[in-house]
Amino acid sequence: MAWAAAVTPPVRRPTDATGPGSVDPTARRRTEATLSRLHLLVTRKLDGLLQGDYVGLLPGPGSEAGDSREYRPGDDVRRMDWPVTARTTMPHVRRTVADRELETWLAVDLSASLDFGTGRWLKRDVVVAAAAALAHLTSRGGNRIGAVIGTGSEPAAGGRGAPAAGPGRFTRLPARSGRREVQALVRAVAGTEIRPGRGDLGALVDLLNRPPRRRGVAVIVSDFLAPPAQWARPLRKLRVRHDVLAIEVLDPRELELPDVGVLPVVDPETGELHEVRTGDPQLRRRYAEAAATQRAEIAAALRAGGAAHLRLRTDRDWLLDMVRFVAAQRHTRIRGTTR
Repeated sequence: MAWAAAVTPPVRRPTDATGPGSVDPTARRRTEATLSRLHLLVTRKLDGLLQGDYVGLLPGPGSEAGDSREYRPGDDVRRMDWPVTARTTMPHVRRTVADRELETWLAVDLSASLDFGTGRWLKRDVVVAAAAALAHLTSRGGNRIGAVIGTGSEPAAGGRGAPAAGPGRFTRLPARSGRREVQALVRAVAGTEIRPGRGDLGALVDLLNRPPRRRGVAVIVSDFLAPPAQWARPLRKLRVRHDVLAIEVLDPRELELPDVGVLPVVDPETGELHEVRTGDPQLRRRYAEAAATQRAEIAAALRAGGAAHLRLRTDRDWLLDMVRFVAAQRHTRIRGTTR
C-alpha cells in the first residue's frame, strides 16, 4: 500500500494558473483576476486578526532582548536568564520583544502530487491560497517575505512514465518588503508550472537553512507525501533558529476510497498506472488504515521536529481553518505565559 496514498485519478486541470512560459493572454488575465479575488478575500477576513507587537502568523514573543521576569509554568526554558536566576536564586526568563522587521520564508512544494483534487479545489489551489494568506499576514510593517519553490524533475527521454531525471527543480525568490513585491511573489507561486517526476521535499526544506539567517519564521506548505525520513532532519535543523509552521494540504480521497467500481489511478510522479477495484470493502478498509497510519507518522514527525502543524483540506473552508489555527496559537501562548 505504499503507492496508495500517492496515486492520482484523472482530475480537472487547473484553469487559473499558467506556467511561467505561457503566452496565452486570456489565461493570464484569468489568473490575475483569480489572484485579485483571493487577495480581496484574504484582506477582508484576516485584517485585524493579528493585533499587537507581533506581526507574523505564529504569535510569539519575538527575538529582541528585553527585561527579565520570574519563570512561570509553560515558559520556554530556552529563554532562561541564568545570571538573574543565579543572583536571585529564583528561576527567571528573559522577556523578548517582537522584531519590527520580521523575515518570513516559505518553502512551497509544487510537486506533481499537488496537481490533484476531488473536493472544492485542487491541492495546488489551496497551496497558492495559503501562500497568499501567509504573505498578507507576515508582510506588514516593513517585514520581508521570501520563498523557495520546488517541483518535480522532468522525465527522462523515455517519456512521461520514465524515471525522473533528477531530484527536483527549485526556484528561490529573495525576501523583500512592500505590497508590489509580495504580490509578485504570490504571482510567481501561482505561475509555477508543476512538472512530472519526483520532487525532493527534504532538499526544499534544507534550502531554508542555507545561507544561515537571523531568527524568523519558516513556513513549509506541502502534502508531505514524501517519506518523513527524507525531510525530518532538515526540519529539526530549521527549528533550531526559526519558528516553524508546517501546512499540510490533503484531499479526502487520500484518506479513504469511494465505492466506484474499477478505478484507474496513476502515480503523477512516475506515471505508473494501476487499476483499483474499489468495490472490495476489504481493500477500502486497508486503504483507510494505511492512510491513517501515514498521516499519523507525518504528524509525529512534525511534532518531533518542533513545528506547529496546520492541516488544510480541499473539501473545507481553508481560510476558516487558518483563522481558527491562529486563534488557537494565540490562546495557547497567552495561557502558557500568564498566571
